[in-house]
Parts: sequence; C-alpha cells; structure tokens
Amino acid sequence: MSEAHNDKEFLEFIVQSIVTNPAGVKVTRVVDEMGVLLTLDVDPADMSRVIGRMGNTAKAIRTLLRVVGMKHNARVNLKINEPAGGRPMQSAGASAADADAVDDVINDLKAE
Repeated sequence: MSEAHNDKEFLEFIVQSIVTNPAGVKVTRVVDEMGVLLTLDVDPADMSRVIGRMGNTAKAIRTLLRVVGMKHNARVNLKINEPAGGRPMQSAGASAADADAVDDVINDLKAE
C-alpha cells in the first residue's frame, strides 16, 4: 500500500491489538482541505478499550497519529464513532467515574 495510507494501516494495527474483536474494527479515510480524517468504528463491547480510562487511550492514539501525519506532512485527525443506539450497559466492574469519563470523551469527539 502507498505511503499515503500508512496512517490508516497504523490505526487498524493499533486498534486491532487493543480490542477483543479485531474483526469488528473498521477504519475509513477521507482527505479534504483540512487534512486526513480517519473514522473508527469498533464493536460496542470494545468501545471502553479504545477510549480507555479518562480517555487516555484515545488521546494516546491521536498523538501517535499526529506523529505519523507529521512524517508525511499531513494533518491526521481521528473520529471515533459511538456505537448505534449509544453505549452498551455498564459492566458490573465499571464505576460511575468511568461512565462520566466516557461521556466527557464522547462529548469532546462530537465537538471536533
């Protein structure tokens, strides 16, 4: 694949390594005047793994994508799509603070 699509391949590799259902990972790539937009869809059960505690995993992935973009003189942005129907029910081990952190990250993503 060409160098222009290294960002998409990189994102797929990283996310598939994190989630429990790698087959559910779908990345679409759109280039416009603002740069490259990578849109990520994952299995709803894996959303918390991609977002991470306090959104730290999503922030780290975005940072890595910016580095990949800088290497190719492109601005790379990541949009993580919320699963259809909203978030799945919280598991027994999840706390209210985790739910609030996910809400904050999702709101930040919608604002971008």
